[in-house]
Amino acid sequence: MTTTLTKTRRPQKATRPEGPHGSRPAARRRNWPGGLAGWLWLAVVAVPLYWTLITSLKDRSRYYASNPLVPPADPTLDNYRMVVESDFLQYFVNSVVVTAGAVIPAVLVSFMAAYAIVRGWRMRVLRAMNGLFLMGLAIPLQATVIPVYLIIIKLHLYDSLTALILPSIAFAIPLSVLVLANFIRDVPKELFDSMRVDGATEWATLWRLAAPLTRPAILTVSIFNALTIWNGFLLPLVLTQSPDRRTLPLALWTFQGQYGVNVPAVLAAVVLTTLPVLVLYAFGRRQLLSGLTAGFSR
Repeated sequence: MTTTLTKTRRPQKATRPEGPHGSRPAARRRNWPGGLAGWLWLAVVAVPLYWTLITSLKDRSRYYASNPLVPPADPTLDNYRMVVESDFLQYFVNSVVVTAGAVIPAVLVSFMAAYAIVRGWRMRVLRAMNGLFLMGLAIPLQATVIPVYLIIIKLHLYDSLTALILPSIAFAIPLSVLVLANFIRDVPKELFDSMRVDGATEWATLWRLAAPLTRPAILTVSIFNALTIWNGFLLPLVLTQSPDRRTLPLALWTFQGQYGVNVPAVLAAVVLTTLPVLVLYAFGRRQLLSGLTAGFSR
């Protein structure tokens, strides 16, 4: 009778992978140059904002007698009161009207055009329209100022808010169509086929299926176009003349000429002009970033 003895093996301890030269990998090194460059860039961006804010709270008589980077000992809101009393509310209303009047039609037209291009890609007319929209991205605003000016004169729209709204719509459509078309292409084709089987028309499919699924893209192009039109300066400068037709960016230029060397008052106008943009970006930052990245990650 034979007995077989078996040796029990002890579980071996997991060994760490060795480096290329037989040694353990070194700890992750800190990127000191990258960190230093990041803090330097933060200072470049933050210092002007800090200087603008504290200067707008300084008195005009004490502005040149104090250190520019030292906060005021007795901050005052007289500069903001002066700006508000100088027709600032009228300029604010003009900017709101131009921005809303251009963004809403531009987004609606762009969404319907993007849907038609994606769904009817086999039609030559729609492919040609898509090429025209892409070509519009290559044409800068500065190159079309004179033709736009002549068209506005022929239409008898000069020195009106409509003269600012129409060109803003035209320049907002190409990029909006590009972003929205990329989002609509990501919608599964089976969903469109199921809507067609249920008897839905293209118009119903557009608003009941494509619109809810592309809501991030719609918010993205709306916020982006709103920020661009709100900060527009060239079109109001060329297409308006009356003081009651000025928008906020153009009003800043007139404030500078009106107050001369009153730097605190000019910077108070800058702060008031920037606040709506910061609020809009704060509420739509996540949608803006996710929309711009997701639309092209195909």
